[in-house]
Amino acid sequence: MQQQSCLPLSGHKVLDLSAYIAGPYGASLLADMGAEVIKIEPPDGDNLRKYPSTLVGESRAFLGVNRGKRGVCLDLKSPTGLAVLLKLVETADVLIHNFRPTVPPRLEIDYARLSRINPRLVYCSLSGYGQSGPLANKAGYDQVLQARTGVCTSQGTVDEPQIVYGSVVDYYGAALVSNAVTAALLQRAQTGQGQHVSVSLLSAALAMQAARLVVTQSEPRAVNRDMRSGGVTGIHPTQSGHLYISANTPHFWRALCDFVGLSELGRDERYDSVKKRAQHAGAIVPKLRQALSAKSAKEWEALFGDAVPCSAVRATEDVFEDAQVQEQALVAEHFHPTIGAYKTVGRPIKFSAATNPLATVRHAPALGEHSVVIMREAGFSEHEIKGAIEQGSVISK
Repeated sequence: MQQQSCLPLSGHKVLDLSAYIAGPYGASLLADMGAEVIKIEPPDGDNLRKYPSTLVGESRAFLGVNRGKRGVCLDLKSPTGLAVLLKLVETADVLIHNFRPTVPPRLEIDYARLSRINPRLVYCSLSGYGQSGPLANKAGYDQVLQARTGVCTSQGTVDEPQIVYGSVVDYYGAALVSNAVTAALLQRAQTGQGQHVSVSLLSAALAMQAARLVVTQSEPRAVNRDMRSGGVTGIHPTQSGHLYISANTPHFWRALCDFVGLSELGRDERYDSVKKRAQHAGAIVPKLRQALSAKSAKEWEALFGDAVPCSAVRATEDVFEDAQVQEQALVAEHFHPTIGAYKTVGRPIKFSAATNPLATVRHAPALGEHSVVIMREAGFSEHEIKGAIEQGSVISK
């Protein structure tokens, strides 16, 4: 499918050498903003393709985080494969990778070399721990960083830490990649020069905890950093199903109490703030749950309407039929050469200048799906393309 011409990054070319989730999804976010993104994979493909999946012939996770791209498969360890990449770099605006700091110089694709080929290149390196320091060359992954940065003890306790599933550090890292690259492109428009942009999963794991990571000289080392409301705001069982309720403001707290028949709690001065309700959760929560047992989660959701922020807990599969999701075009349909028709997340940001705001971006590429056409576009002859494929330096689907 054609990209929209009026999106902010239309006309910008991004080379995505990254794997797994954070880098690839950051590149997909750039595609959502109109960039032409070329995913460059090694002969064995992005390792995410090999993750468990009930789909036959492809990984659900790979499809989900690689929308909007065309795909090339290159062996960068071969002279021919490297030559193809360097040719693409000549006209690229952005290159993203998630190699450890020692790898790009070894592959001869470090910023110093590539910036000589293209001084306007925005070169984004995503790493586990940053470009320097004692852990710089250590492999970093989402849940490893969760364990290191306090996420697990905050989700559970020091004695019983818990992982937050869903790759939250990776996805926040992807947002930082997209934000950093866009900012660097804005600066390049002013200066004419590219630069090396560095993002790490360590920085993502810390940044996403900004509300907790505050310490003063006057307090002890171990303090209570839990901002939860003691169980009043949270998931509650009902007559049928579970209901999440958020009732932190005085207005929503009183409305909740009125709806469930506990008006006296809503006007009791002992419970008139989030802090007080957290302190008295042992008295409040049993009464609230007893009241909620009178109806199902969806009945309460309908009854509360706009008066109390809430949602019945639904399965992942329900998202595809959600009326609000459909109205916002947040799920897009694609056709993949291996698995056929599928749906996945659509463009998450809306731009009023877009000529067709409901248009979808490309499906995630099959391995080497666009190798030949992209080499042609880069100026390689049919003889050179055939030779590269026969050598195994380029893989074509």
